[in-house]
Amino acid sequence: MALPAQPIPPEKVRISYEQFLEQIDEDTLAEWVDGEVVYLSPAGLEHQQVGFWLARYIAAFLEAHPIGTLVAPPFQMRLLRSERGREPDLIFVANQNLHRLHDTYLEGGADLVVEITSPESLLRDRGEKYAEYELEGIPEYWIIDPDERRVDFFVLGADGRYERRHADAEGVYHSEVLRGFRLPVRWLWERPPLHEAIRQFDNP
Repeated sequence: MALPAQPIPPEKVRISYEQFLEQIDEDTLAEWVDGEVVYLSPAGLEHQQVGFWLARYIAAFLEAHPIGTLVAPPFQMRLLRSERGREPDLIFVANQNLHRLHDTYLEGGADLVVEITSPESLLRDRGEKYAEYELEGIPEYWIIDPDERRVDFFVLGADGRYERRHADAEGVYHSEVLRGFRLPVRWLWERPPLHEAIRQFDNP
């Protein structure tokens, strides 16, 4: 007896990065991976609160130390070596690279990328994106896991591979890219009032 014919799966539609930018709007959470649009799940409350507090904290540092620009989502980062378009939770672009900032995307990797994980993104942030950001030569990458209350800091070494960096004995992380920036890691979960937190910029 002849087996029933199996349905032929539809061909995946691949689009250019320019078509991707035209297709999505500022309210759409999506990334461009292997020529396809990948839609992202909405972030949870803790994810949002960590990101909002950290963005304000870094922005306050940059007001006193104008070494570059902080960009929050939705905003695209076009990775040239892996030919992908990612939408990190925060990116920092140093002054010398501001010419690569366009209206809706950054051409090439940022100087610092922050990803805040969710159960849906955990493997992607620690796997695919880690490899992509290392390949792109992004100097510093933070992975913040609100569920585990854990932060992994990576800095690009001379060999082009990421090296793990740690907070000091007092639990304070000193950024390589944001020179002079100090992040007491516990503050990501405690989130003190901003006016109290930024006092340390004047009293390190």
